[in-house]
Amino acid sequence: MAQVTVWFDGACPLCIREIALMRRLDRRGAISFIDVASDDASCPIDRADLLAKFHAREDGQLLSGAAAFAAMWRAIPVLRPFGLLARRPWALKALDALYRRFLRVRPRLQRWVTRMTARG
Repeated sequence: MAQVTVWFDGACPLCIREIALMRRLDRRGAISFIDVASDDASCPIDRADLLAKFHAREDGQLLSGAAAFAAMWRAIPVLRPFGLLARRPWALKALDALYRRFLRVRPRLQRWVTRMTARG
């Protein structure tokens, strides 16, 4: 049974690649991955909010941004040390700052990945 639920944008080429890697690393099946772009996705909050920022649920608590990534990492043994480190306030603050910067360049990265994928 999944311990963590992760909502992701199945229409985003970056998200698809990252979630594919996380699925391979999640050998224990500890994470339930839900594609928000799917019509049948159950969304705990507004779909637009889920698409704008990464979200996860751990121990019944809805998390977003770096905290959501950390929850996902804690569920995967090889990444667990990073997830545990992110429980420290200073580490989570630094990761969240990096994530906010990433969100600003995400549209350009998505276009680049789409072009590279199209080239084959």
